[in-house]
Amino acid sequence: MTILSAVGNTSLVRLQRLAPARAGIFAKLEWENPTGSMKDRMASAVIAAAERDGRLRPGGFVVEYTGGSTGASLAFVCAAKGYPIKIVSSDAFSKEKLAHMAALGAELHLVPSEGGLTTRKLILDMVEAARQLSLQPGAFWTDQLRNTESIAGYYSLAEEIWTQTGGHVDAFVHSVGTAASIRGVATILKRHNPSIKVVAVEPAESPVLSGGQPGPHKIEGVGIGSIPPLWDPSLIDEIIAVNTDDAKAMARRLSRDEGLMAGTSSGANVIASIRLAERLHAGASIVTLMCDSGLKYVSTDVYARTGA
Repeated sequence: MTILSAVGNTSLVRLQRLAPARAGIFAKLEWENPTGSMKDRMASAVIAAAERDGRLRPGGFVVEYTGGSTGASLAFVCAAKGYPIKIVSSDAFSKEKLAHMAALGAELHLVPSEGGLTTRKLILDMVEAARQLSLQPGAFWTDQLRNTESIAGYYSLAEEIWTQTGGHVDAFVHSVGTAASIRGVATILKRHNPSIKVVAVEPAESPVLSGGQPGPHKIEGVGIGSIPPLWDPSLIDEIIAVNTDDAKAMARRLSRDEGLMAGTSSGANVIASIRLAERLHAGASIVTLMCDSGLKYVSTDVYARTGA
């Protein structure tokens, strides 16, 4: 048994104060994974697949572009397996995430942002920087936006949700970055019960999934400014847009009112879940994700400020 066996089997808890009385909102605590993020699931799956088919060999190294959580997860898996890793990231993402990747042994290559904002240009610049690194001998580029193997990394998450709820799931709500996690979970949940409603969450400032225009926002890890290559609209029943300020405020409320200290994308997930709960039938069960730990954001204005 290695540290990699600690990935998965995270807790599912019910919101006690923030959810409307008419419905139950359940949060899967993905920060219980070793790096404090759901991304440990995809990192384990992607690296294992590359080893199996020979794309990653002893003496090789891993390359990726990331806002931080995926990078930390890949660095964690690489540390456990003995592979060097080179990560392209940016000053747009929290200091904690950058420090976490470096602590796990990642060699960081930082791309400057426009005022600390996540924009389509930033994502494209990061992708190009990673592509250049991937041209080096021995490189395996995980290429998270296009790597279909990451989808299967979230099948176990769906099975856990199904088991922990005893199959009583009316809806699954989750924010979209690469779209691998919502696609993986939706695939399995709908296989169990096709009537389960799957709701995607995106930044209101960049509502491209809803047909709007891309724009800058500060919900880290989601809203890449274009339709993700892994996006499968056939699995999605509804899209809800949440603005950055509301997502940050909900993250703080979760911490203070529920004892759940999570990141901004988790705040957006809960806002969308509450909006959905107000429309579903009485007694409905909604499952969403606490994507990562709020400890990754303590230096940002999510938590490093006073007020609500």
